Amino acid sequence: MKKTLIYILGCLLAGACSFLDYNEYSGYDKEDVYSSFDRVKRSLSNIYAYLPSAYGTIDGAMRAAACDEAVYVDNLCDIYSMNNGSWSPTKAFDTRFNLYTGIRSVNLFLQEVRGQEFDDLKNQETYETYMAQFNYYPYEARFLRAYFYFELMRRYKNVPIITDVLTEKQANELVPNSVDEVVEFITEECDIVASNLPENYDKVPNSETGRITKGAAMALKARTLLYAASPLFNDDDDRSKWKTAARAAGALINKADSYGYLPLPKLSNLWNKNYLLNNELILGRMEAPSNSFESANFPVGIDGGGKTGHCPTQNLVDAFETTSGKPVRNTAYASKDPAYTDARDQHDPFSNRDPRLAATIAVNNSNWVYDEPLECWYGGKSGKPVKHATLTGYYLKKYVDGTISLKAGNTSKKNHVWTFFRYSEVLLNYAEAMVEAFGDFQYKNPPSLPLSAIEAVNMVRARQEVNMPPFESTMSVAQFKARLRNERMVELAFEDHRFWDIRRWEIADQTTEIYGVDITKDGENFTYKRTLVESRYWDDKMYLYPIPDTERYINPSLGQNPLW
Repeated sequence: MKKTLIYILGCLLAGACSFLDYNEYSGYDKEDVYSSFDRVKRSLSNIYAYLPSAYGTIDGAMRAAACDEAVYVDNLCDIYSMNNGSWSPTKAFDTRFNLYTGIRSVNLFLQEVRGQEFDDLKNQETYETYMAQFNYYPYEARFLRAYFYFELMRRYKNVPIITDVLTEKQANELVPNSVDEVVEFITEECDIVASNLPENYDKVPNSETGRITKGAAMALKARTLLYAASPLFNDDDDRSKWKTAARAAGALINKADSYGYLPLPKLSNLWNKNYLLNNELILGRMEAPSNSFESANFPVGIDGGGKTGHCPTQNLVDAFETTSGKPVRNTAYASKDPAYTDARDQHDPFSNRDPRLAATIAVNNSNWVYDEPLECWYGGKSGKPVKHATLTGYYLKKYVDGTISLKAGNTSKKNHVWTFFRYSEVLLNYAEAMVEAFGDFQYKNPPSLPLSAIEAVNMVRARQEVNMPPFESTMSVAQFKARLRNERMVELAFEDHRFWDIRRWEIADQTTEIYGVDITKDGENFTYKRTLVESRYWDDKMYLYPIPDTERYINPSLGQNPLW
């Protein structure tokens, strides 16, 4: 049985993540660091620590609040600069140029551990055990470097590739590589890593969860190639790139059963407290026990007090279909469900909806925190006009552990797991690449293309506790593409995909009108009025991030992305 991959390496848990700064902080010389197995392991842990979870990456806000998934309640947060157009090369956010420090750490690690045999351990009975672990370390580091380049690529497109330990002068004279070169580098590294790492560590001495596996490398390759085929990165509209992306995802689909990703876990086993039951998790990062995300996102007005934080939008709520598999508003793929027409003015517009809605968003009058009804209506304890009450009529539920207590004298903390890769994303990536490559959502060609696009997406919808009706084969290709994009919005909500999807598809200008609901209560009945919360600014230059002036001052050769 495959172990769920949870990032639990010692550096993060101990908070000692400056270990590679051996001269300034640790008191060790470089030779001391790389001649000791324990210090080498800690050095690798230091590199893992650069993996960026996205719980509150921009001044406490998730990137979900910079797309049509959410509104952040604190209007002084920096995320608003991304929504009103005031960010710029001089006022840049979420830059991630610090990943080059992680990249340099990888390059130094690879340089220094090459050929290392730890002579001082050779006479110990556990020597072979140590070496069995160590032999994987360089490949884990290479995966991390590849992932760091993916994070940089999706922000800036063209970035310098560095694989050696450079002097400061050399580093500050580098010019960006083309996006095709970056993609080639990432995918070639993923192939090497996947060929040299195990599918899990169950049979590795001193087995540890959280380390990079074959599946993680294959998932990164598939996602990178999906981005490379997308309009933002595919300047020549080269359709063969979609086929390459489909084959990369197909390769992992062929291994899904033996790697332990199937069957897909129940919906209730996907997040936080049930992470050990989430077998489809390919790579995640476990945070130390805390209640900070709950404090930031629990509803204001409840006992103990939350700060509301991220308010899911009506745009997102509307993406969840009825249980009959029909949309609740007219869409590009179908007319709205006629049975839903009158429901919006009745007591509960959230009944008979895709079960993923209740797992993702806390809605009015639902029992959640402390098993108390959530009062989002005007005059309710968590509704307007209470200060910092939800701006949209909804509260965030996904990733927020409702079993945690913030009550005075009874506070509790629990683990949280940020998902980097899970198998359902691979299936959706595959479905998109297949239909774009072949213009036919029923086409497949085993063994390299083992499923059709419609079969892949219907596997996601058939998950236990979801059981949504399958996509109909009578749709047009255009309808299938539109509905698949909606499926990604639903399945991957708040997992840091939507922000990037609307950019790589170049449709962000279609997502600027942000809606919520105003809720009123009359006796035991509620009325929901769809309202415009804000109209966000958009300029096409924002498909890519600006290169910060601080970086261009150091290295003018970086240039600037178009129109910034």
